[in-house]
Amino acid sequence: MRRREFITLLGGAAVWPAAARAQQAGKIHRIGVLNGFDNVLSNSARVTPFKQELQALGWIEGQNIQIDYREVPNPAELAAAAAALVATKPEAIMVMPTPAIEAICRATRSIPVVFANTVEPVEGGFVASVAHPGGNVTGFTSMEYSLGGKWLELLKEFAPATARVLVLFVSENYTSRGLLRSIEQAGQLLGVQIAAAPVRNADDIRRAFASFGQQDSGGLLTPPHTIITNHNRLIFQLAAENRLPAVYPFRQYAAAGGLMSYGAVEAEAYRRAAGYIDRILKGEQPGNLPVQNPDKFELVVNLKAASAIGLSIPSSLLIRADEVIE
Repeated sequence: MRRREFITLLGGAAVWPAAARAQQAGKIHRIGVLNGFDNVLSNSARVTPFKQELQALGWIEGQNIQIDYREVPNPAELAAAAAALVATKPEAIMVMPTPAIEAICRATRSIPVVFANTVEPVEGGFVASVAHPGGNVTGFTSMEYSLGGKWLELLKEFAPATARVLVLFVSENYTSRGLLRSIEQAGQLLGVQIAAAPVRNADDIRRAFASFGQQDSGGLLTPPHTIITNHNRLIFQLAAENRLPAVYPFRQYAAAGGLMSYGAVEAEAYRRAAGYIDRILKGEQPGNLPVQNPDKFELVVNLKAASAIGLSIPSSLLIRADEVIE
């Protein structure tokens, strides 16, 4: 090889990496979001923190990232929505909550998936283990089953006379069943009778309240599920009409009119999910990213909701509350 040809070849080789970097910098990465909640709470509490964190990490919609949002509050439509989203071939998918995660996991075993709102993902079959998820799925849980017992303890602290508690749950959902078991175990220790009512729709919810009836010693708990979340205003109304004190799983419930909530700071899971999406887009495998549990919890009380059922928040709870809504 002549010297001039060698120099030309060497110079071209030096340019190739720079050209590759420039092409990569100009690439628009595509991700999907499957949201099983309705838009009343999902945008402010879930999607917005996710987008804000992506932007903080340098991912700007329309510049270097494109996000395909699918909002499907009807559980019966999730399978079709998941299949349609997978068909667009995104590089990664962020999904919430459990019913939507189940749908996505049935639709793909290759596209990286980051969940941001579920309980016991090993039991759900989403990951092989918390420390080593394996496969294409990882993410952030919203709670552990033991939190169900904590809700009942708070309910008893708010209304010590509580002797019977209505629990609305979705019997087909393993997380609802697991939280119900925790509530029932705590009920045995606290001397509280648990009236478990399986629900699938608004009519079931109305029948559950009608069957439970109005009673001075009654209370209400609602393990989280899409069906519960998407009917929260109906539940608030019926709880007030039947004068039932209630503890809900997330701040958004109390902010929307519920009496009291105790649970993880929901926005944190979605911010952290954006961090995992960032790492995946940069080449890391989801199966190597450990599932993480929530690290921030908050107690929120709503004074207006308490007044509506003729009760006041005990000072012990007000002192401990992270937020008091007037």
